[in-house]
Amino acid sequence: MTLLLLVRHGETDWNVSQRFQGHTDVPLNEKGRQQAAAIAQRLASEEIHAIYTSDLSRARDTAVEIAEFHQNEISADPRLREGDFGEWEGATYDEIQNNYPELVKAWHEDLVNFAPPAGETPHQLAERVASLYEEIKTKHQDETAILVAHGGSLQILLCIMLNIPIGKFWQFNLAPCSLSQVSVYEEGAIINLLNDTSYLTLNLER
Repeated sequence: MTLLLLVRHGETDWNVSQRFQGHTDVPLNEKGRQQAAAIAQRLASEEIHAIYTSDLSRARDTAVEIAEFHQNEISADPRLREGDFGEWEGATYDEIQNNYPELVKAWHEDLVNFAPPAGETPHQLAERVASLYEEIKTKHQDETAILVAHGGSLQILLCIMLNIPIGKFWQFNLAPCSLSQVSVYEEGAIINLLNDTSYLTLNLER
């Protein structure tokens, strides 16, 4: 069995303004840095064998906070990046709908195979996430690994682990700096914890 701890990165200003981030390297804001410190405290007592992160700074900086309590090197891997939204990055949904009404219609009609201009499809995102997932399962049998990534890439990963259609990714809600825990067996995966943010409230109110 491999135990995976899935962490979405802390908050950014684009999260607050609800802008598509994708591959754009948007940094954590002040609240995001506080959140990263809070989840680091939450995971401080866990026995961790490996830490993987997206190479984008909002995820990588969250992982750096977590690694402060452990002796693991951080493995930054672009396969954990958010989906590439191409020309839509930096825009809100309303802005995209106003500027690309026909494309938005096509997007809603085929979530899995649609790509924004100069972007990638969820199917392409799934292929890169799945390749890393297979490597981690093989390398970390009977170990615990942390994956710090993005809402989209982690939603897709959950679909892959549970063997459900990747078009259902939107049914997983993963808040900034949330923690999910999945036990991965040869027969399949079991979700033990999903979208936990209780430690954020406790730490940020102190």
